[in-house]
Amino acid sequence: MEQGLQTTKKGPVYQFVLVALLSLNFGIVFFDRNALNFLMPYVQPDLNLTNTHVGILASALSLTWAIAGFLISAASDKAGNRKGFLIVAIFVFSLCSFLSGLATSFLLLLGARLLMGAAEGPINPISQTLVVREVDPRHRGLAMGVMQNFGSNFFGSFVAPVVLVAIAAAWGWRTAFFLAGVPGIITALLIWKFIEEPPEEAKKKEGPDRLTLKEAFSYKNIVVCSFVSVLLVSFLVITWAFMPLYLTQVKGVEPETMGWLMGTLGISATIGSFVVAGLSDRIGRKPVLVAIPFMGVILPLGAMFYDGSVWMLAVMFFFGWALNGCFPLFMATVPSETIDSAHVASVLALVMATGEVFGGVLSPFIAGLAADTFGLQAPLWMIFGLAIIAGFAAMALTETAPIKRAKTQAAAA
Repeated sequence: MEQGLQTTKKGPVYQFVLVALLSLNFGIVFFDRNALNFLMPYVQPDLNLTNTHVGILASALSLTWAIAGFLISAASDKAGNRKGFLIVAIFVFSLCSFLSGLATSFLLLLGARLLMGAAEGPINPISQTLVVREVDPRHRGLAMGVMQNFGSNFFGSFVAPVVLVAIAAAWGWRTAFFLAGVPGIITALLIWKFIEEPPEEAKKKEGPDRLTLKEAFSYKNIVVCSFVSVLLVSFLVITWAFMPLYLTQVKGVEPETMGWLMGTLGISATIGSFVVAGLSDRIGRKPVLVAIPFMGVILPLGAMFYDGSVWMLAVMFFFGWALNGCFPLFMATVPSETIDSAHVASVLALVMATGEVFGGVLSPFIAGLAADTFGLQAPLWMIFGLAIIAGFAAMALTETAPIKRAKTQAAAA
């Protein structure tokens, strides 16, 4: 466990700046990724899209996200130039937001989403690798949780639905896409200015340059994390793609109110980036990954069966979305504490790619077909089951948290 995981021992100020900038940037990534989901009540009638089309659009981005994430992250491991790969990817996905706003048909919008997924895929694995290299291991879970969840959920799940829906209502959904592409250019410049590439001596390693899939999946934790990734990525993309439509078309919620309800998910996950990840540093990764996914059932059950105050429904959304706080743990923290540091970006991308291909690609397509056949409540029943299975699957993990492993070793001694 935790083979070769060493940091370059930069000071706390640099560590803070690193995590803050990478978290902000990943927030912009999800602002752009989620934009189509929140704008779909406007886009769907304008482009004459079916629910199956909605699912395909979500699947397409996940497919190229997974493939490019794995290939480009592996290339960054080999080249040792994570910063350069990161900056190029940011510029490309920002351009894709503009292209989405120009789309006049399903096929043109599909092309823009495919390209956006290819650009955004490697950003999280490369960013988390920089965190692993530079942040004190005692605070690794918290730092990786904040990097992946704070910005992505504050900007991608809270700010995005509120701001984008308001812009679409005032000036049209195309304007919302155009404006969504601007922040990424700014964060790329900030990363170029303030983030350093880890020095060459910090990346020297023993062993093979390349990790095979067989070797990666020989670790039980990698297998379990990949399976949980499939389940919970499915939970997220189905919720993003179909919850706005369910709220507006089935529950009769106004688009602006829907935006605020979906924004509640962002508040939940933003707080969870500190609470859930920080808790795992104290009590261990496994108990958190087992317990928190079960809370996810609150979200679909509340949406389907609660008909009272919208404020109480927002509370249910808040607690039901707590499982989002687990994502940095199974996608980054546990794999990085399981594998040799020379292959961290590759393995993180592998876990992410597995989740995106089998969860992000297949699940929204299946959910779209189910919605067209059985109604928009079908995707919500799907996420109900996914949350339960994920909690049970996490029971197979082997603990990797430094504090828990240290106590185990001390007890053995």
